[in-house]
Amino acid sequence: MTGFSDRQAVSSYRARTLQLVPGLHDLHRMTGVLLAERAPGDARILVLGAGGGMELEVLSRMQPGWRFVGVDPSAAMLDLAKTSLGEAVSRMQFHQGYIGTAPEGPFDAAVCLLTLHFLPAPERLTTLRALRSRLKPGAPFVSAHYSFPTDGAAPDTWLSRSAAFAIESGVPASQAIQNIAGLRERLPVLSPDQDEALLGDAGFSDIELFYAAFAFRGWVCVRSGTSGTGGDAV
Repeated sequence: MTGFSDRQAVSSYRARTLQLVPGLHDLHRMTGVLLAERAPGDARILVLGAGGGMELEVLSRMQPGWRFVGVDPSAAMLDLAKTSLGEAVSRMQFHQGYIGTAPEGPFDAAVCLLTLHFLPAPERLTTLRALRSRLKPGAPFVSAHYSFPTDGAAPDTWLSRSAAFAIESGVPASQAIQNIAGLRERLPVLSPDQDEALLGDAGFSDIELFYAAFAFRGWVCVRSGTSGTGGDAV
């Protein structure tokens, strides 16, 4: 759980994330497929938590007409994204900060992968509402992050499975166990039901689970309503 300003953590981010997140490459490709169901060929896409650039790399390859605005609080992680995107970086704009630093839009779609699990529920809801306000009505939004049942012994079960997957992916056992201990202590993980409820409260509709991989879940939904703020529905 090293901070994203640590040089070693940043340099190893891409390889480490592949070891921790089952089907990460497929998650990125599925995200592109889901966005393309509604986003036009010349779409402008908001990517919250864009540091590292892994999803930007895949999405820009899948859709050469899309343009992207990436937001991330870590300057070092944004630098990593810029250096990994090659010529596609010409279709990117980057903003260091949180959702409040993103342009107002409106955007044709938005993505937030492996990011929202860092935020407690109230801050997560505020972030989702601010993101929604930057989308066109009916625009798709894809999110994925740690989300698993939180009652009783369920968290221990799912985190143990995640640790076992990491070990099978080449992470030393001691490190995998240490990572899981950090997750328990520091991440305000919500259950899938709570995550879906927050999306609805933030003003998204047609919420569908499309990705479930041990301790991770991913959803696709659309921005409902016609006004720019709040969680109002049509």
